[in-house]
Amino acid sequence: MSGKASIVFAHGLWADGSCFNKLVPALQAEGHAVSSSQHGLDSLEGDVACVTRSIGRVPGPVVLVGHSYGGTLITKAGTHDRVGALVYIAALAPDEDETSQGQQDKFPRTPVFDHIDVSDGRIWLRESGIGDFCGDLPAAEQKLVLATGAVPVPDLFDQQVPGTAWRTKPSWYIVANGDRTVNPDLERAAAERMGARTHAVDSSHVPMLSRPDVVLDVIRDAAKALET
Repeated sequence: MSGKASIVFAHGLWADGSCFNKLVPALQAEGHAVSSSQHGLDSLEGDVACVTRSIGRVPGPVVLVGHSYGGTLITKAGTHDRVGALVYIAALAPDEDETSQGQQDKFPRTPVFDHIDVSDGRIWLRESGIGDFCGDLPAAEQKLVLATGAVPVPDLFDQQVPGTAWRTKPSWYIVANGDRTVNPDLERAAAERMGARTHAVDSSHVPMLSRPDVVLDVIRDAAKALET
């Protein structure tokens, strides 16, 4: 793997590390070391620590890839000195003085939040909301996403951890034009604010599952920037 950048993935809400399974084999076949953080959505501090541990398990330099709330995680964990590039997939990217919720509150609420239950100390996505999360996937894949998703604590988006990696490190951003979970206007504004190399794709909230070809090309571009 000499000379190859490593790739570390960070998942969001109602997902786990398996949401990147359409990307991992291709990247490994190209010689990249790959790690997918399996954080529990119990606290922002704990999730950032989990991503940081994943960084420690691969050789540098590292491309950090975050989907949805995973964008908040790579924004914080990305200050690690071996992280050289950040890739955001339909993701949050709060600034130092923002929370994940504060960034979302600047834009109209998306339809998925009409389909949640708060019980047992967690925020659950109802089956009726899966179409707003990943409606462009085949029905069997939608059921798999619903069955394997990790479930967050209610105040996760109100928590803060220091660090804003995109202020000092090159970033790439994939905007999902058909997103009904994170507002696409938020995505476009985030990409513009961080000065990211932006790629728009006609997709639901999960381009890594519905358009893995596009996501792979963006990750390869970020990795190449570290390898040259």
